Amino acid sequence: MGGQAKSVNSHRSPWPIFATKYTRMNTIASLRASRPAFYPDQAVYAEFAARHFGLGFELHDHTGLVFSVMSETRRFHFGGGKCPAYPQNDSTSAYLAADKYFASVVLSAASIPNAGGNYFFLNERFRKLRSLGHDAGDAMLYFRSIGSTAFVKPLTGSRGDFAQTVSSEAELTRYIAEVSRYHDSILMQRVYAGREYRIFVLDGEILYCARKHAPVISGDGRRTVRELIADYARELERNGTSSTATFHALAAPDLDRILPSGESIGLPGRQNRNAGGSMVFENPRDPDAAFRLATQAASALNLRAAGVDIFEDDAADKAGRIRIIEVNANPAIRLLEDSGRDDLVLRIWRSTFVAVGLLDAQAGMTKLAPANHHDESRR
Repeated sequence: MGGQAKSVNSHRSPWPIFATKYTRMNTIASLRASRPAFYPDQAVYAEFAARHFGLGFELHDHTGLVFSVMSETRRFHFGGGKCPAYPQNDSTSAYLAADKYFASVVLSAASIPNAGGNYFFLNERFRKLRSLGHDAGDAMLYFRSIGSTAFVKPLTGSRGDFAQTVSSEAELTRYIAEVSRYHDSILMQRVYAGREYRIFVLDGEILYCARKHAPVISGDGRRTVRELIADYARELERNGTSSTATFHALAAPDLDRILPSGESIGLPGRQNRNAGGSMVFENPRDPDAAFRLATQAASALNLRAAGVDIFEDDAADKAGRIRIIEVNANPAIRLLEDSGRDDLVLRIWRSTFVAVGLLDAQAGMTKLAPANHHDESRR
């Protein structure tokens, strides 16, 4: 392969790429600017890291969804979209994390506080093959048993899609009817509260921690809060994420108030970036306990790379002050790009390249500064 890795499929792509130590873009932002808007994050980061570490990069179609990274002796294929970006996580472990009920059982078996819950199928298919107590009709019984208020989400969903609190039987019935159009099962949990954090665990160490914040709508002096929320919901749906029943969380008089220009209101509920939420680097108030639980959760699920979401609730007793919400085996890292933390993206992809045999375990270490997640988290 030599000094320059030639793309044997470059004739199929209007963006032939030859990634070598002689042709580098210094930042992810500069590379992103040269790619189409639809180009997947995984391809951008893989190409950037490949260039940094002197590896070859090859696109296999014009979408950027299928690509390869090559060393002089090995080639490894990657994919965008829902294709897992972390091959260092084996498929069994990744699936256990993706199924939120499986994950909660594994965490509970390891005595790690988590949100727990129960699962329910939303259609009759394969009913004879499953145990009793997990059909749509059983969901209402479980809902009543936990106080007729619950947090519900698709069992294997992502991006915060259809994740919301329901507070009445009528609301749960509507929720099941809507979600069953897109998903075949849900997880129902007790409602927990607190500050929400995403802790990224890489090879047993904390790479970074970020606090999640709820979506915010801003007034324009013309529209009511109700109209602004409706516009926010329509924008989510245009981007492929479900809207949620946000209206019930605000008092009726507030909904019909015209929100003055410059005034903002936070929307209670899910705080995912895909749902309009935001993230900022910040440690929990008890970082030692939170980081210890996060690494234990990743270890229990046998994940080398994991985005561990937690609640930190100062009002809870000591045992429940920090609770795992879920463990993501394929966490997005767009926050790092948006924050200019290309160094952390490189750390993640170096781990990936080493795991699949593209880099030696000691290769590239001198090019990476310490992660120093504690200092970064104070920003």
